[in-house]
Amino acid sequence: MAAAPRSPEKSADVQALARAIRQAIEAETEDLAATLLATSATHPFGATEFKVRELAHKIAAKAIEQHLAQKKTATREPA
Repeated sequence: MAAAPRSPEKSADVQALARAIRQAIEAETEDLAATLLATSATHPFGATEFKVRELAHKIAAKAIEQHLAQKKTATREPA
């Protein structure tokens, strides 16, 4: 699916969110790389697969948190 052209403002928003996500998931990215490098090429599944899936879920959750934190309606205080 081809992406629709973005306005300059939207492009800036996308870049800002991408930077925030990269910073937020740095630890998980390193854990993912270490997990994959520690895995035998003959056993990429089992425990490794579950660890990779767990890290992927953490990455996705942090991406959503960053998106919500940048919304204008986001609040830091309880209602």
